[in-house]
Amino acid sequence: QVQLVESGGGLVQPGGSLRLSCAASGSIANFYALNWFRQAPGKQRNWVAQIITGITNYADSVKGRFTISRDNAENTVYLQMNSLKPEDTGVYYCNVVPGRYSGMNYWGKGTLVTVSS
Repeated sequence: QVQLVESGGGLVQPGGSLRLSCAASGSIANFYALNWFRQAPGKQRNWVAQIITGITNYADSVKGRFTISRDNAENTVYLQMNSLKPEDTGVYYCNVVPGRYSGMNYWGKGTLVTVSS
């Protein structure tokens, strides 16, 4: 069992930046995939960014503005968000997949990001 706790959300003006953190209860060093998802009000949860076998991938809507990274020593995944837009508003969730064929994945409870003037 892996517990995940997201933090760093808040209210920010358009064009601003935030860095989200996802602290894991144990080591993530050998995890297969680390993901960030977001859910806008009244909409489904969508994938935003991932690190999978050392390679980073991003949704088209955030490419060039968001950066996902990891700190294995701190058991933490980060999402640096720059040039924020109102459409980036939503609850951001961390998701980890320990093993490619394990069929297991874990979610945090989310952190709210609001982009508004």
